[in-house]
Amino acid sequence: MLYYWIHILYIYVGSTFFWKKVDLESNLTRTRRVNILDCDALRYMANSKYFYYMDFIRLEILFRSNLYENTFKKGMFPVIGSQKLIHKKPMKRLSKFTTTLVVEGWDEKWVYHRQIFKQNEEVYAIGFTKLAFWKNKKAQNMRTIIADSGVQRTTMNPSMEVLDMFKNDYEIIKSHE
Repeated sequence: MLYYWIHILYIYVGSTFFWKKVDLESNLTRTRRVNILDCDALRYMANSKYFYYMDFIRLEILFRSNLYENTFKKGMFPVIGSQKLIHKKPMKRLSKFTTTLVVEGWDEKWVYHRQIFKQNEEVYAIGFTKLAFWKNKKAQNMRTIIADSGVQRTTMNPSMEVLDMFKNDYEIIKSHE
């Protein structure tokens, strides 16, 4: 867990002082290496580590765009509504891979992302997330946040594929109460 927080600090400092700003609508790709601490006993990246890297790239786009000034600095915090991960192949220890964050769209409450994990131009895993920004225990209007962050496009509806993936999340939780 210490590695996680140190890496987030690295992303914040790099984004604030050294790296160029990015556009919220553009794809962001990062090249990384499977760390020894990321691996399970079989020398492959553990499934839980994919979510770490999904966090890292989402936080990087938050810090490197105008989104940070329009949310976090105003007391709004990103909250994950749901995450899905589809694995194709495991990634070996010390191998290089890329993670690409693609904004799939947004509605009043949620923004939807696709994170693509590749090695040698081959897809190894794809992650999907939906997240909101909360303030005072209430989800904020995502369309307003996006517009205030400098995005010219007023709407970007997520595809039905992405919406269907998250369609029954709330009903599943309610059925277990």
